Amino acid sequence: MSSPAERYAAARRRTAHPTLSDFTAELGFSLDPFQVEACEALEQGSGVLVCAPTGAGKTVVGEFAVHKALQEGRKAFYTTPIKALSNQKYSDLCDRYGAAKVGLLTGDNAINGNAPVVVMTTEVLRNMLYADAPALTDLGYVVMDEVHYLADRFRGAVWEEVIIHLPQHVRLVSLSATVSNAEEFADWLVTVRGDTKVVVSEVRPIPLWQHMLVGGRVFDLFALRPAAHAGEWDPTPRGLSTRERGRAVVDPELVRYVHEQERRYDSWHGGGGAGIRGGGNRPRYRPPSRPEVIERLDRAGLLPAITFVFSRNGCDTAVHQCLASGLRLTDEVERSAIAEVIDRRTGSLPEEDLHVLGFWEWREGLLAGFAAHHAGLVPAFKETVEECFVRGLVKAVFATETLALGINMPARTVVLERLVKWNGEAHADVTPGEYTQLTGRAGRRGIDIEGHAVVVWGPGVDPAVVAGLASTRTYPLRSSFRPSYNMAVNLVGAFGRDRARELLASSFAQFQADRSIVGLARSAARHEEDAARLAKEMNDGLSAVVLDVAGYARLRMEISEREKELSRDSQARRRADAAESLAALRAGDVIRVPSGRRQGLAVVLDPGVTEIAEPRPLVLTEDKWAGRLASVDFPSPVTALARVRVPKNFNHRSPHARRDLAATLRTARVENDLGARRSKGRSAAADDPVLADLRHALRGHPVHALPDREERVRAADRWLREVRDAERLQRQMADRTGSLTRQFDRTCDVLQELGYLVPAAVLPVEVPEDGVPPEQSPVVTDAGRRLSRIWSETDLLTAECVRAGVFRGLNAAELAGCVSALVFEARREGPGTPSVPAGKVAGALAEMRRVQLRLADVEREHEVPVTRELDLGFVWAAYRWADGQTLDRVLAGAEQAGTELSGGDFVRWARQLIDLLDQLAKVADEPLAGTARAAVGRVRRGVVAVAVSG
Repeated sequence: MSSPAERYAAARRRTAHPTLSDFTAELGFSLDPFQVEACEALEQGSGVLVCAPTGAGKTVVGEFAVHKALQEGRKAFYTTPIKALSNQKYSDLCDRYGAAKVGLLTGDNAINGNAPVVVMTTEVLRNMLYADAPALTDLGYVVMDEVHYLADRFRGAVWEEVIIHLPQHVRLVSLSATVSNAEEFADWLVTVRGDTKVVVSEVRPIPLWQHMLVGGRVFDLFALRPAAHAGEWDPTPRGLSTRERGRAVVDPELVRYVHEQERRYDSWHGGGGAGIRGGGNRPRYRPPSRPEVIERLDRAGLLPAITFVFSRNGCDTAVHQCLASGLRLTDEVERSAIAEVIDRRTGSLPEEDLHVLGFWEWREGLLAGFAAHHAGLVPAFKETVEECFVRGLVKAVFATETLALGINMPARTVVLERLVKWNGEAHADVTPGEYTQLTGRAGRRGIDIEGHAVVVWGPGVDPAVVAGLASTRTYPLRSSFRPSYNMAVNLVGAFGRDRARELLASSFAQFQADRSIVGLARSAARHEEDAARLAKEMNDGLSAVVLDVAGYARLRMEISEREKELSRDSQARRRADAAESLAALRAGDVIRVPSGRRQGLAVVLDPGVTEIAEPRPLVLTEDKWAGRLASVDFPSPVTALARVRVPKNFNHRSPHARRDLAATLRTARVENDLGARRSKGRSAAADDPVLADLRHALRGHPVHALPDREERVRAADRWLREVRDAERLQRQMADRTGSLTRQFDRTCDVLQELGYLVPAAVLPVEVPEDGVPPEQSPVVTDAGRRLSRIWSETDLLTAECVRAGVFRGLNAAELAGCVSALVFEARREGPGTPSVPAGKVAGALAEMRRVQLRLADVEREHEVPVTRELDLGFVWAAYRWADGQTLDRVLAGAEQAGTELSGGDFVRWARQLIDLLDQLAKVADEPLAGTARAAVGRVRRGVVAVAVSG
């Protein structure tokens, strides 16, 4: 029971904040201190930035802003980064305020858009601001959920655009995951939005206990330190490395046990520790199987659990392994409830698509209590898994890291199989920020009294490093903002060029760039001091005649750089010669593949020559493999060594046909075959006059004859590195000063050259009576207005293709295939260019390629980042789907064309294709607009239609 003093303080708080008192009275639970602090600031008229761990209840502050707006008779917009979150929040608010007061606006859905409370994706609000939409009238509050998305490389700029362009009277509520530079972000918000209160909470509402699973034993990761387990800020000095921080907190018993395990495997391998992955009959470390891990967690009462695998195939394999082991985690009542969810969520999927989507295997796993969750699943499957997991029906989910960014789906335990993941370019270690984000799913508020994170140990995993990851709180928010073409025409059209430059200068990106200059200046000064010291060291005791050791070192550096340049040029020439030689091949030519897995003789089945890209001949090798090769497989030009007859209508997918032709290939009479040997021509460096002059100057330099030359040159090399580092930092400082406005000016110059903007000076200008001419700002042309309504990474390329008439004369399926090249991006680069439909599609794609090359020339001339190239990997799939073919044939055909797609991949890219086609239908003239509308209808069917409407 509270004391009289506490009751009096609570009464005063209710009096001071009556709106908050009304709001909390309806909740049924008490607010945490950080929630109270943020809501009170909001009621006092401030904007707020709330940074708190996953699951801490940040959204309560956003819901209070909605409550306050309704009480004041004003509007509130609640923005989220993804449609799934928008749908979830729309459902929550409808339950609270009724469907009549709540609307939803996403790319797929428009429900009650004039309601006083509207949930929307952030892009929708950005578009409304540029269009000055009537719905902005009476807007009082905007909630930006997951505002840390502004660091996203592809979409982050949208958040900054909204923050900058919102009317000043609108109160902004920014909800973010825990970031280590919250104060910096808040300082920027104050400069652009006015009074903003920053509220940071590092305390997890549910304590998180960290563990390592070593073989069959589970250890605490930390020695007993409650702050580390609870996820609070750690007082360990920040200057230490991750490993050093970890050593200060890691459980010594865990360290001893891991060392014993490593010594055991070292002794099996004959000592040295280098043979953990050794060959022969030496034993390899085998981690506990996934079914064993789940069973171990089940016995310890640690389910439900999310296991992060970092691989789609790994997630699916984990489910198959659990099924094969006979593991079952559900009872009869739970299986019945899961079956009801499956039927309700997937009942709209076409019957004929269920097999290709792997429905029956997926259903069997769900009924047993486990499932995969990744981007390769169709939305209906993912939503079913999410509902079953949240309801506690499914006990184990194997997921990729995308789940950590998705909707609210907490677990009692999070398991990390590895601490290395693919980042889109290479395998990289998990960062402290990523570790915090992944393990933040552990602990269900109102259900669990504690959450658990388990890292599965394997050879090479240092417990101290894991402890350092888990105790380090470094997740800085870095702006990814840069002016796009669409942004530029919208800014110029709405504000004029000068005002647009001022707005860009107020972005978070420029704010961070300006602050970083102070640190860069200090670093540059240190390098200059070191260079001065080294200059004295390398010239000590030399006469004025031979004092130029630095000049000698520069000569050596120029020789090295010239040799590298010649080597690069030589390689480029060889690649070009190889591509040219491939283009000359004919069906039936026998060639030699010089290296790689396909090394040996091969017969050309199809030259694979197209107008769009380099040749990719289809070949059959001596070992009966059939597939396409590319110029990367040939380091030097290829020549036909012989010819064999390829039967008419030869089917390279038939094993019998491949066997017969391979036998013919092995008996072919091959002439002038050098085998795998490569002819070595004369080096380009040997005949280069520039290199010869540099080497002559080097030999004639006075320093060349010094007995201690190498010692002095080593000092000169260090001096040169320090000088170049100082110069690099000086250039960075110059670049960062006004960097965004320079980028914007260059972007506008590209648009001006291509006719999307025209200088005001070329238009007739009426001079007013006071004799002062108006501001001379560029004017947006009709083509520019079309560009202003194209929201895509390839916005200008899309507009250029429309203006050039590239899509003229195409039917709906052909248009869908061609436009897909503007949206699709392969997950990883394949060995060559995917094939495309012949005829009009191939011709249009070739013309799109020419448009792209012309645009790239203009972009390079103005030093603007070059628009990404067309990606042909989805062309066949989009064409076949829009042509009415079945999902099974579409996915099989895509694989034959060179792109492997899962059902979820296909649906995701089809939705993005619909989005761009829909934009074309709105901005293009007839008949292209009508064809685009028809293409939207043809793509939006079957499993895609279910996903779009769901």
